[in-house]
Amino acid sequence: MDIFIPIRTLNDELITLVPLFPSDFESLYLAASDPLIWEQHPNKDRYQRNVFKNYFDEAVNNKMAFKILDNNSGNIIGSSRFYEYNPELGSIAIGYTFLTRQYWGGKYNFALKNLMLQYAFNIVDRVIFHVGILNRRSQKAMEKIGAQLITEPQEYSRFDESKNVLFCITKTQWDDFLNRHNNRV
Repeated sequence: MDIFIPIRTLNDELITLVPLFPSDFESLYLAASDPLIWEQHPNKDRYQRNVFKNYFDEAVNNKMAFKILDNNSGNIIGSSRFYEYNPELGSIAIGYTFLTRQYWGGKYNFALKNLMLQYAFNIVDRVIFHVGILNRRSQKAMEKIGAQLITEPQEYSRFDESKNVLFCITKTQWDDFLNRHNNRV
């Protein structure tokens, strides 16, 4: 039996994260069907319906996945999920994340990370991110928020170093980042 944390709707002024259900397939696929979303991803063909269906089914079965809604338009703009909850290590992973291109590189990605990290840090002490080895865009985003590259990832079962690199951020590192970020605003 998989261990999972209960999820609930999370929101701020920009976005709302809503637990993902089977009935969300068509609207989430519409958001994910742009090939450019996946060009730096290890699964470059995820924009194809049958490939995306596998991603979606795994997300729904995971029971810790969200659809991401833009609060202004109400449209689905992406998805993300928690996975690999490990109470012994005090960790959980966040990933399988995508946003439609008009929401890249700014306040929406920050809002998403903030909502998920704040929720996770009520349960665990550190969060792990699996990032595609060729996905420099996401790697830079991890570095920007203060996540550290893990150089010895043996304790992480799903890690495939031919496809991914791992980043870790602790509650203290995230709080430090938020303090620096808020001082600039």
